[in-house]
Amino acid sequence: MKSFLCLLVLTLGLSANAQIIHKRKLSLLGSPFEITVVAKDSLEANGYEDLAVAEVKRIENLISDWIPTTPLSEINKNAGIKPVKVPQELIDLIERSIKISKLTDGAFDISYASMDKIWKFDGSMKEMPSPEAIKKSVAKVGYQNIIIDQEQQTVFLKLDGMKLGMGGIGQGYIADKIKALLLSKGCVAGLVNVSGDISTWGKQPDGKPWKVGIKNPMNKNKIFATFPLEDTAVETSGSYEKYVTFNSVRYSHIIDTRTGYPATGLISVSVFAKTTELADALATGVFVLGKEVGMDLVNQLPGIGCIMVDEEGKVITSKNIDIKNYQNE
Repeated sequence: MKSFLCLLVLTLGLSANAQIIHKRKLSLLGSPFEITVVAKDSLEANGYEDLAVAEVKRIENLISDWIPTTPLSEINKNAGIKPVKVPQELIDLIERSIKISKLTDGAFDISYASMDKIWKFDGSMKEMPSPEAIKKSVAKVGYQNIIIDQEQQTVFLKLDGMKLGMGGIGQGYIADKIKALLLSKGCVAGLVNVSGDISTWGKQPDGKPWKVGIKNPMNKNKIFATFPLEDTAVETSGSYEKYVTFNSVRYSHIIDTRTGYPATGLISVSVFAKTTELADALATGVFVLGKEVGMDLVNQLPGIGCIMVDEEGKVITSKNIDIKNYQNE
């Protein structure tokens, strides 16, 4: 789950040099979307924002698995049948996704979309699915069965019924692409928030960095830490709104596709990285890996920061984050 409510962007207003901060809020990809730009006036700002919206729609028509005409949908429709030639941009994204799958030992896997949805988090579940049903639900999940042919520019899913979904990386990718596009068009500073995937560049008109407040998942009305973001991205995955409890065990709606069981032990994971794509994918993978294994992985990755909140409300941070420096009074 992209925890849009767990991240609060803090911005200021005009500066002495007459640059303005201009923000637009929309619903795109079925989720909240915010684009904030620094510009000389509202006309220039609106132009940048229009470019951002167009880029979202362009990428949606490339990587969506629910629009039947996209290249990704074509890959899914031909699972177990034949390789499908697709744009290089999509192949590159799938290849990077596979690399993160290998890095996280399959805790992140874009073939999660193959999973039978036997877990319900709308209050209707009265008992756990059987072990047999759980095992069967993930039988067609496995990044190892994604076959890429760079020479032919094709992607083939080996198993009939296998399916790819970009829910764990696509929004981060979109945020990065918007940032790159607006920088290339002369927008010197901005912030894009794709349903909680936040990417920044440049600084606010007063010279201060962009700031993001992380809300306490145990008390969503309270910000427990505020972080400056300088050419940095952050993403939070959380289970504090969607979960079920059986036999005093809290099961998150974030499923470990290796086992079919929901992740347990954590309520939220926030990952800081240079790209939103990486922060997005790692947040999911680290959440599934859990407190010890997930944080051990983060601490081995240069330039990656992480904040976890466990089920008891305890805050755990990676070695490169001293939470005391960012906590609010």
